[in-house]
Amino acid sequence: MVSLLSSSSTAASSFSALILFLALLSVFQCISTTCAFVSKSPSSFFRMTNNDGLLLYSEAPSSSSAASSSNLSSTTIITTNPNAKPSDEWELDCYSRPVMVDGKKLWEVLITDSTGSFRLCETLASNKVNSRELRRVVDEAIENAQVKPNIVRFFRGAMFNMINIALSEIDVIAKPSRCTFALAQWLEERNLNVYPTMEGYRASMVGGSGRASFLDVRTPIKLPDALRGEKYAFVALPVAEFLPGGGINDENIGVGRLCPVDKNLPADEFVQGIVILTNRAEALASWLAGTELSGFYADLRKRTLVMETDIENQYLMAKLNDLQREEAAAFEEGKDKLNGLHFVSVQEDDESDPAGFWLLRAIPNNL
Repeated sequence: MVSLLSSSSTAASSFSALILFLALLSVFQCISTTCAFVSKSPSSFFRMTNNDGLLLYSEAPSSSSAASSSNLSSTTIITTNPNAKPSDEWELDCYSRPVMVDGKKLWEVLITDSTGSFRLCETLASNKVNSRELRRVVDEAIENAQVKPNIVRFFRGAMFNMINIALSEIDVIAKPSRCTFALAQWLEERNLNVYPTMEGYRASMVGGSGRASFLDVRTPIKLPDALRGEKYAFVALPVAEFLPGGGINDENIGVGRLCPVDKNLPADEFVQGIVILTNRAEALASWLAGTELSGFYADLRKRTLVMETDIENQYLMAKLNDLQREEAAAFEEGKDKLNGLHFVSVQEDDESDPAGFWLLRAIPNNL
């Protein structure tokens, strides 16, 4: 695998390194219609550790009695992060958790924004899991919000109809999307440190982990010829470039987007990425910006590189030969090492600035 070895903390040096070393990268030409691939620790659900947290509606019971509390369905907890700038892009989940309450599943509504400036958790009685009740929760969250949402993303396909109906009567844009990066991080924290401490926890109810590609019956769609890159390359950049004070930020990523980065990641580790070189960089970047680009993965068994967008769409980016498959394996290994973190950059050539740069994170399957 070819990496970009850069430790500079300025935007110019970061992308200069990207450009400088692209000339040395192993790249491959597109052939025919198929491109060759050239936190801090979370607080317990009921134990607030954030001094800026707000508790609404009811006093929270202790964690030992939380699952059996008769007031569980009316409990709403909001925590705030004063170090994060509030965003008008929200993320929402409504689903059952691996906890049984009086013989019934625990249901929760989780709402946060893309920067994690606030976190709202409201439990629902199992007989109140419906679009009307969900709409009430969202309406109340909006009424009390410092910044009103323009977009609300949700990733759970099993709840698509209910969530879509609930949001249809609210003045927001509902987006089915796997770009719920802040929400995914929160759910991972809860799965690890919150639910296992609750009375009624059932480990058997936790979903499986990892990408079971051999069970995935979806067939990636080929990209239109007009959107295909002429050259591709595997690259890497230090984690430090994405941390505060690093060289990559919202000012120099074109029409791209940056997902939140865990501040506890080692700054000297490398984030794996893909560079797409094309004369149609502006068109491709604009098209990607119009989708909910959520990530790339290499299917080593099928020898393909796949792009994922929206809630379940997949696009075939490349087929891999033996050498490329080895690079793709290193790409996946690097992703796993950094909890799915990776990036893609779209640019005209090795001397141009990115028309679009996306920092992405693969959402775990066990949420």
